[in-house]
Amino acid sequence: MKKGIKFADPAGDYIELKDEIDAALLEGLEAGDYIRGKPVEKFEAAFAAYLGARHAVGVASGTDALALSLRALGIGPGHEVITSPNSFIATAFAIALAGAKPVFVDAREDTLNMDAGRLGPALSKKTRAIIPVHLFGQPADMDKILAFAKKHGLAVVEDACQAHGASFKNKKAGTLGDLSAFSFYPTKNLSAAGDAGAVVTNNAALARKVRALGGYGSLKKNIHAALGANSRLDTVQARILAIKLKRLDAWNKKRQKIAGIYDRILSERKKIRLTKIAPGRDSVYHLYVVRVRDRDRVMKILEKSGIPSMVHYPTPIHLQPAFKYLGYKAGDFPVAEQSAQTMISLPMHPRLETGQAEFIARQVLAAVGER
Repeated sequence: MKKGIKFADPAGDYIELKDEIDAALLEGLEAGDYIRGKPVEKFEAAFAAYLGARHAVGVASGTDALALSLRALGIGPGHEVITSPNSFIATAFAIALAGAKPVFVDAREDTLNMDAGRLGPALSKKTRAIIPVHLFGQPADMDKILAFAKKHGLAVVEDACQAHGASFKNKKAGTLGDLSAFSFYPTKNLSAAGDAGAVVTNNAALARKVRALGGYGSLKKNIHAALGANSRLDTVQARILAIKLKRLDAWNKKRQKIAGIYDRILSERKKIRLTKIAPGRDSVYHLYVVRVRDRDRVMKILEKSGIPSMVHYPTPIHLQPAFKYLGYKAGDFPVAEQSAQTMISLPMHPRLETGQAEFIARQVLAAVGER
């Protein structure tokens, strides 16, 4: 059972769809249509339709999707944006890249998503938006976040970079805020063969702004109305993504099946804490995370059993050297800090076999001293 367990399997998507992807890429290479163009337009339309949104704009990465969304909202220097400290650092980087200041609120103990009950103390006269992160594939508490934003006149930009196909009360993640950002990094549930991303919105004016900002500030050739960037989805990635999008729901169901096996074996244990899926939310398990004491020792035991594992994320954003200028210190966000010291991400991908998942879970039990 040791042999062949992979933490993630980005190449597996390609191998499963090799003939279809190869044919699409060859057609694209022969057409010489590499930047934006019809394949990008078709994927944008298909992705928006899949989510139940009106507009999707392909960009170069999930980080750009967040930063361009903020810029489209007019957010920049002198403004503050509230987000989570327990996310990939790109969430806060995007705020800084837009010229604004990241302000953090701690996570909930049970879901590890943003604690909407702590938004009040983070609010200031400079606050312009909230970026809730749908961490590990589970939507944040959007009812409370949207209500708070409406009360205080704030925009909401969903960081849905880990939540392709997830839902909150039967609405797809990425369709609840003013805009949302998706990443198609190679290990995502919906993945490209490199960096790629998209902004999703129901607002046509915001979609036009994002498209212009990602194309050197231009919607008309040689007319540049704003200081834009070079952030465009290319046709190679669009063709791959369009093919994979048709399989996304099936792949997500396989992830949920694996998560169900982990849950069955690992739940209600004294030495293991699972991430709770809150009522009304459908997680797509981009990652499956457990919390244990003596994490490093447990990971070494798993490694000896042929089980790869990872830590997402070992240092909370507010304690990263790049954000020292914000003035935060250890102890400011205890839930984020404690989880960063105890989390282990277990293998999770659609090609993980049932027997492998059972073996992994039982080895985790053994590693922590439970049976």
